[in-house]
Amino acid sequence: MGSTSQVPRFALILALSVVSVLPDIDVLAFQFDIPYSDPFGHRGFTHSIAFAALIAPLSASVFARYVKLFDRDWFVLVVLFFLASLSHGMLDAFTDAGHGIAFFWPLDNTRYFFPWRPLETSPIGITSFFIGNVLHILKNEFLWVWVPVGSLFTAIHLIRKRLLQA
Repeated sequence: MGSTSQVPRFALILALSVVSVLPDIDVLAFQFDIPYSDPFGHRGFTHSIAFAALIAPLSASVFARYVKLFDRDWFVLVVLFFLASLSHGMLDAFTDAGHGIAFFWPLDNTRYFFPWRPLETSPIGITSFFIGNVLHILKNEFLWVWVPVGSLFTAIHLIRKRLLQA
């Protein structure tokens, strides 16, 4: 058993990416005639804090070959996976359409949005996405998601580099 530094970086990035989009598995609810506003409908329980808390330790356990379960490094992975899953609902709460996010499911099924909602909602389904104004949606997402995230990662990288040189 090692440390998080022994976890293959590409595998971790791939797993975090999968976990970050996993909440949208709830679009399958439409196939079973589950209403959007149902706790198990779109942006319901899979977008909740509870779901992120459930999926995080399960996802971190995939890397048990590299880190010992329940050790500090495993908990670091749990936090990373929790934040990856939770980030999906947080970003959806910044969108301009839908019924909101059930952050506090199962305690409360109220759907919430943030007061500021600059993200344009993508249509549900691949066909609907490409029939619409896909370039406009991607440009909006690039501006409001990828530029800030890229800036944050660049700043962290530069700070770490500077600290390592000191």
